[in-house]
Amino acid sequence: MQTPRWLILAGMTFVLICCNRFIGRAQEQAPPPPQTPQPAPESSSKQPKQKYSHANDFLIIGTVFDPKGFAFPGVQLKIRRRNEKKYRWDSYTNSRGEFAVRVPQGSNYEMLVRAKGFADQSRALDAKTGVSEARIVFRMETAGGDK
Repeated sequence: MQTPRWLILAGMTFVLICCNRFIGRAQEQAPPPPQTPQPAPESSSKQPKQKYSHANDFLIIGTVFDPKGFAFPGVQLKIRRRNEKKYRWDSYTNSRGEFAVRVPQGSNYEMLVRAKGFADQSRALDAKTGVSEARIVFRMETAGGDK
């Protein structure tokens, strides 16, 4: 004997109604979500902190060559303000021996170029003159001075 369709549909409707009522009660009894504290409004005397912009940076661009005149990849570059002992910026040359480093304008800098087996070289840079970039070329020499 086959169950009539109307009876199957009536049973399914009854189940859906019961489920909706159960879910509704569970949501009513659930605790409210935790409230996140709202930040206190700042006084009008404080200014919001401005984001740092690289628009006024001094750009140091250059290339490092080996003693034969070929591009020298992987050379270490260190930069510091001339009156400081600690180097603040460092980088390495890319596969074509090129580099580009941004530093804040308004100071005098010293740049050190270092590679294993080669003599260290340093250059003074003036970032106070109002010029926005400096182009530098280094030609490394072997540590013993041989060519």
